[in-house]
Amino acid sequence: MEILKVESEEFHKYGRVIRNVDFRELVEKMKDMPMPEGVVYEPSVLELEKLPVMKELSAVFYGEMPIQIGYCNGHNTYLNGLEYHRSSEVNVAATDTVLILGRQQDVNEDFTYDTAKAQAFFLPGGTGVELYADTLHYAPCGVEGKGFLVAVVLPRGTNGPLREKHTAVAADGSAPNEDALLAAVNKWLIGHAEGGHGEGTFLGLKGKNLNIAE
Repeated sequence: MEILKVESEEFHKYGRVIRNVDFRELVEKMKDMPMPEGVVYEPSVLELEKLPVMKELSAVFYGEMPIQIGYCNGHNTYLNGLEYHRSSEVNVAATDTVLILGRQQDVNEDFTYDTAKAQAFFLPGGTGVELYADTLHYAPCGVEGKGFLVAVVLPRGTNGPLREKHTAVAADGSAPNEDALLAAVNKWLIGHAEGGHGEGTFLGLKGKNLNIAE
């Protein structure tokens, strides 16, 4: 799979490299976080949220909205799924990382998505990027079989448990409307059949489960 750079022109439709925030303290603290053999996501981590960058990110990127800083760490080379939010997401890599991204505009009217349209981007350790609200993304990937450590910044409450039940995936596996994709607070998820998702996830990714190692 071709891996482009976040500094490339191709990345511009997905997000931008953050150059006006000093992430060094956050990156160093991330190195104390666990790196499991699988993938673990923690939406809100107190040790990260105590850092001065918490207030700066709230002001610079979210107009002083309440935010959370967590992480997505581990080992992975596959796409497995794609999600989106109604807000930008900031990713800060503490290790060299690859992000597989798509665009919400390429999701079909039946909420399916052709994985051949996704692109992979190399995110160097120490670099932060803003992923726009219409950018499809999921768990990062490691480089050359190594693990990854990525801080994840989102509006407070994102990816938390839903307070009420929304439209379920239909018996034939289709999504009657977008509510069927709502997997958590401010999180709409389109899974791949090979992605290891739980019951009730809309498996709308069509095509190969992309693998950056191939």
